Amino acid sequence: MLGLFVVSLLVWQAQGSQYSDPHCAGGRSAITHLFEWKWSDIAQECERFLGPYGYCGVQISPPNENRVVTNPNRPWWERYQPVSYKLVTRSGNEGQLKDMIQRCNKAGVRIYADAVINHMTGAGGTGYGTGGSSYDANSLNFPGVPYGGNDFNGGNECHSSDGSIHNYNNAEEVRNCRLVGLTDLKLASDYVRGKIAGYFNHLIDLGIAGFRVDAAKHMWPGDIAAVLSKTKNLRSDVFGGGKRAFVFQEVIDMGGSEPVKGGQYVGDGRVTNFIFGAKLAEIFRKKNAMKYLKNWGEGWGMMRSDDVVNFIDNHDNQRGHGGAGAVITHWEPRPYKLATAFMLAHPYGFPRIMSSYEYNRADNTEGPPHNGDMSIKDVSFKSDMSCGNGWSCEHRWRQIYNMVAFRNKAGGDGLSNWWSGSDYQIAFSRGNKAFIAMNLDGFDINANLNTGLPGGTYCDVISGNLENGRCTGKTIQVGGDGKAHINVGHSWEDPMIAIHIGARQGSSPSRVG
Repeated sequence: MLGLFVVSLLVWQAQGSQYSDPHCAGGRSAITHLFEWKWSDIAQECERFLGPYGYCGVQISPPNENRVVTNPNRPWWERYQPVSYKLVTRSGNEGQLKDMIQRCNKAGVRIYADAVINHMTGAGGTGYGTGGSSYDANSLNFPGVPYGGNDFNGGNECHSSDGSIHNYNNAEEVRNCRLVGLTDLKLASDYVRGKIAGYFNHLIDLGIAGFRVDAAKHMWPGDIAAVLSKTKNLRSDVFGGGKRAFVFQEVIDMGGSEPVKGGQYVGDGRVTNFIFGAKLAEIFRKKNAMKYLKNWGEGWGMMRSDDVVNFIDNHDNQRGHGGAGAVITHWEPRPYKLATAFMLAHPYGFPRIMSSYEYNRADNTEGPPHNGDMSIKDVSFKSDMSCGNGWSCEHRWRQIYNMVAFRNKAGGDGLSNWWSGSDYQIAFSRGNKAFIAMNLDGFDINANLNTGLPGGTYCDVISGNLENGRCTGKTIQVGGDGKAHINVGHSWEDPMIAIHIGARQGSSPSRVG
C-alpha cells in the first residue's frame, strides 16, 4: 500500500507542470506585483513601460468584491476579505479590468490575479462590499455568491476550542480552522469548489493568464486540485491551444518542523518560496558570507527550480507579517537593489519583483495613496521615470528594470565562470550572454575575470543605459578571450556591475531575448 501511495503522489506532483508555466511572451522571464494599483493605471503601465522594458507579467491585487473597512481608513488588508466574486473593487470595475487585461496581453504582458479563496470576511459583523453586496458574517450569509452556513468549516471539521488556528503543528487545524478569525470556506464541498471555479473561469474568459492563490497553506492540496480540475483552458486566441492557467500558491514554509510543507502543493502548480528572501536578507546584510551563494537554490535545500516563484519581499512580510523573518525591503535601497539584482541574475526559479507604495511604518495597515474620497490615487511619474504620488515603483528603478533585461538576455543559460574574491565579493556569468560582479566587502574588486562574453565594449546596466549606441554609465571592455578588468568600488552607491549582449556599445538596445 505504501508503494502505491508513493507512486500516486509522484504522479500527482508531476501534474504540477500543467499549472507551472507562466506563459510569458517570447524572451520574457520576470513578473512584478503592482500592489493596489488601479486597473486603468496598470493598462497604461503595460503599454508604456512593462511591455517595452521586457517584463513578462503583473500580479494584480484581488479583483473580486471585498469588505469595505472604514476604521482604520480603508486598510490594505480589506482586499483579502471577500464578500462576493463580483469584479468590483477600489481598483476598478469589470469593464476596466477587462480593458486592462486586453491591453496588457496586446503589449506582451500577462496578468495574474491574486485569488482569495480560503475564506470570506472575518467572523462576526455585517456590512457591504465594494460592489454593494450585503453580508452577515454572524450567520455566515454571503448572498452575493451565494454562500450560507453549510458552506463553511465548523465544529465537524475544525476541532480547536474556538474554531480558529492555534497549533501550527496540527495540519488538520491549519487547514480546517479559521486563519486569524476569517470565515473558513468548506473546500471539500463540491458546491463551494464550483463557485470558486466559476470565478476563475470568468477571469479566464477575460484573458487572464493565471492566479496567485492566497493562503494556500490553509487549504488541502487535494481541494485546490479539485477546484483547478473544473477550470477552463486559457484563451487560445491569446495563449495558443490547450494551455492551463499558471498557478503559484502562498505556502509559508521556512523548513522547520511544521507538518504543512511547500512540496505538498507542487501538484497544483508552483509555490511561493519564502526561504529565498529570508536567506538573501542574511547575505546582503552581511550576516552570512556571499561566497556561499555558489550553490544557491536547490543546493541550499530549496525546492526544484521549476516549482518555485521567488521574491525578495512581498506585501505581507515587508510589513512584518506572514513569516520569513526580517526581509529586506525598499526602505533599505542599497541592499535591496543588490539582492534583487542577484535574484534576476541567477538562473534559479521564477522571479517576482515587488512594487510598493509609501506608508507610515508605524501603521503597517495603511492602505494605498488615496484622494479625499478614499479612491486610489493615480500613479504619477517623474522625469527620471520614477514614481510620485506616494508610489514606490521598485520595478522602475534602473538597477532593477535593467536586470530584468539581463535575465531575458541570459535565457536558459546556466551559471558559469563563478568567482569569489573574498567572503563578500562574487562574480559569475550566464553562459556567453551576461555577467555580473558584486562587492559588499571593505575593499574594491580589481581583478581580471572571465566574463564569458564575446569581445566588445559593454554598458554597465547598473550605472546607466545604452542610448543611441552609447553608454550613459560605466563601460566594460571585454577582450577576444572573454576576459575583462573588473573594478567594483566597495563605497559605491550600487557596488556592482552587470553587462549583457543586449547592451553592447555601438548597437541598438535590446531588452528581450
